Amino acid sequence: MPRKRPKGVIGVGWACFASSVLGRTEHVPMSEDYPDTVVRRTFFEAGGDLGWRLSALETPREGFTRWKIVVITGSPSWAEYWAPVLAALPQDREMVVVDRPGFGASQPDDHVPDLETQALALSPLLKAKPGQKILLVGQSYGAAIATLMARLNPRRVRGLVLLSGYYAEPGPTARWLLDAGGKALGIIPRDLRNAVLEVTGQPAQFDTVRQALAQLDLPIHVVHGDKDDFAPLEAAERLVAETRPRRSMRFARVDGADHFLNDGPTEVLLEALDECLPPPLRLPAWRLPKVELPDFAALAPSLRNLRLWPQPAPRRGMKTADA
Repeated sequence: MPRKRPKGVIGVGWACFASSVLGRTEHVPMSEDYPDTVVRRTFFEAGGDLGWRLSALETPREGFTRWKIVVITGSPSWAEYWAPVLAALPQDREMVVVDRPGFGASQPDDHVPDLETQALALSPLLKAKPGQKILLVGQSYGAAIATLMARLNPRRVRGLVLLSGYYAEPGPTARWLLDAGGKALGIIPRDLRNAVLEVTGQPAQFDTVRQALAQLDLPIHVVHGDKDDFAPLEAAERLVAETRPRRSMRFARVDGADHFLNDGPTEVLLEALDECLPPPLRLPAWRLPKVELPDFAALAPSLRNLRLWPQPAPRRGMKTADA
């Protein structure tokens, strides 16, 4: 059985310190929990010629899958906290979850404060196979980045999911963490320091995110737990009420769920994502019209005397069969 990773904000913070002391980029080595045939770590070059090497986890699939789900994680950003979801994903779809720039096994070492730069860096994740469709999921702080990615790549994304989105309004837990982290920037580990710095700088950029949401010509799904004390539910509801999208914008409230929907139960999150996928197209059942065939047995005597082609004219002096 895969080992449980620390849950919640405090658990993640403690795991940051432990990983920093041990010099690891993974809190629990992924290879010890899942074989490469189920969950596999991969690396790719950042878009925009930024020169960064970025890390992600993916679900290997041998055949074609109709949907590719791309997940932009929150802050701090570790793809490994999505490993149980990746492992439980049905075989008819695939998923890739990224360590954003400045976190986990991804470069650079410092934080990347600009949301649009992060969106550009992560755009290579939106490459799909011929005929494949992409559902883009932005979790927490990643919701704003995913929104900008969708605007930057309008032909590649078929749906956008804002999962437990952080919309520049911290809840009580986030306010406490930002205040404590801001006073200890010099001693906290890299991933926690980068998280505090980028979240603190988000409000000044959020108008750009609001504009992008109104410009997107695709279905938008806002999924939020009603027990979220990090990113308030009220902020998500207000965003939906104030946004006038070009297409549909659906709000889904998850009863009893906190900020970390990916922590489980896994089936709750998978069901929420399923509801964001359009149902498969079903063609109408065509029926051939019923044709009444004649009674050939009754027509047989008449058909025997039927001449199907013209008879040759009789030669002079010859008697015809009727003479």
